[in-house]
Amino acid sequence: MIDLYTWITPNGLKISIALEELGLSYVSHAIDIEKGEQFSADYTRINPGSKIPAIADRDNETVVTESNAILIYLAEKAGRLLPASKAARLPVTEWLMGQGANLGPTLGYAHYFLTYNAGQAPFAETRFTTDVERLYRTLNDRLTDREFIAGDFSIADIAIWPWVSRFARHKIDLDDFPGVRQWYRQLGQRETFQRGYRVPFATSDVPGL
Repeated sequence: MIDLYTWITPNGLKISIALEELGLSYVSHAIDIEKGEQFSADYTRINPGSKIPAIADRDNETVVTESNAILIYLAEKAGRLLPASKAARLPVTEWLMGQGANLGPTLGYAHYFLTYNAGQAPFAETRFTTDVERLYRTLNDRLTDREFIAGDFSIADIAIWPWVSRFARHKIDLDDFPGVRQWYRQLGQRETFQRGYRVPFATSDVPGL
């Protein structure tokens, strides 16, 4: 059994979706970051960095933080969604690193400047509008002639999909990126994705399906 400490963010959703896909037993615990619960003494004992998500694996008393490290841990635990060979694993690792270092932070700032604080910082809005379009174009080019991001369906797809599910906050029309749209809708129709999307609680149906 795995304890998942999470909230309704892309980084949180990627872990609940992975747990559903991998068929691992888990219990979710909502950490309301809007109320600052990530700074509570109970939670900082689990993750001193005061970020979600985190997991505690009761099978071996292991705690893992950082969402993409959690994805790797879960995939290795289940023996699925992460190739065993170095050659096949490399593109999965590349896209995981790219999501964590580039796509996630950029889209997160896009949420802040383009949606939550629109009109407050024109320079930042211009900058992140350009960067968001570049990232979607890069992802679209990658998906133009392939079904999944890094070969077979993998944790790279799971890492990126919840961020794309916020396309409205990025001021993106998925019809402008048909490769991304097809990939996004195909995955979003999976029961496992829909179940994971409702953890720790449902806020809406999956957008854009």
